[in-house]
Amino acid sequence: MSGVDEVVGAGDERAHEGVLRIFPPEEGVGRIVLVRHGEAECNRNRIVGGRTGCTGLTDLGRQQVAALADRLYESGELRRATALYSSVLPRAVETAERLRPVVGPGPTALGPVRQRCDLCELHPGEADGMEWNDVVEKFGVPDWDNDPTVPIATGGESWSEFVVRASGAVHEVVRQHPGELVAAVVHAGVIEATMIAFLGVSPEIYRRGWVRIVHASMTEWEWVPSEDRFILLRFNDSCGVPRRREGGSASGVAEEGAGQGLRSAGQPGVLDRLTQRLFGDRP
Repeated sequence: MSGVDEVVGAGDERAHEGVLRIFPPEEGVGRIVLVRHGEAECNRNRIVGGRTGCTGLTDLGRQQVAALADRLYESGELRRATALYSSVLPRAVETAERLRPVVGPGPTALGPVRQRCDLCELHPGEADGMEWNDVVEKFGVPDWDNDPTVPIATGGESWSEFVVRASGAVHEVVRQHPGELVAAVVHAGVIEATMIAFLGVSPEIYRRGWVRIVHASMTEWEWVPSEDRFILLRFNDSCGVPRRREGGSASGVAEEGAGQGLRSAGQPGVLDRLTQRLFGDRP
């Protein structure tokens, strides 16, 4: 392996399409893999993580993304992707940049990550950057079970507005890439919004928090253009990604990442080797 491109391009590029079928899909069917970002500082510190409050990933979050990157390198399951998107929030952008070398046919083949604000988590308005306890004290807790049209804070979105905006953004991305596989690094709320909108969950059920989506997990949808509907192919796929134990400290990791063996002898993992040319000494 003399070069980064040779490493990424190794193997059968059709070996890991990710879906076993009896009949081939119709023409124009597209797929999108939604990746939740790794654990973020705002998650850990209970800060509202809008553009002001988000400061990127924790060390564990970077370990989670590295483990996912090792898996994607080994499986090649996103090697045929034609585009990589992310929200504009630092935790999503950092995750996408760290995954970029293993998404697509080569580490620079897809070009820069395509950032979209409409793929962001719920817009928090004046709550951005505040501790959640202070948000509750100042703005109260919106009763979204009974009225999802109430904004989270002054200048922020309501839950119903967010579901329409986030699911619509994912739908638009897929429509822009007919017949292709694309990936997008987004947020738990965005993935939950697609579950609500694409599965037709009734308003009586779709209150916030009805599914739990873990960091650095993958959820995959297939869009059938002739029927204008989505089919759920996988949800919350986090195989091999280390997780923090509930209520645990920073060292309370429940399991090792899938690529841990590659680093057990003190050598860099796949992601470290692939990104060396792209990032240099960046953390």
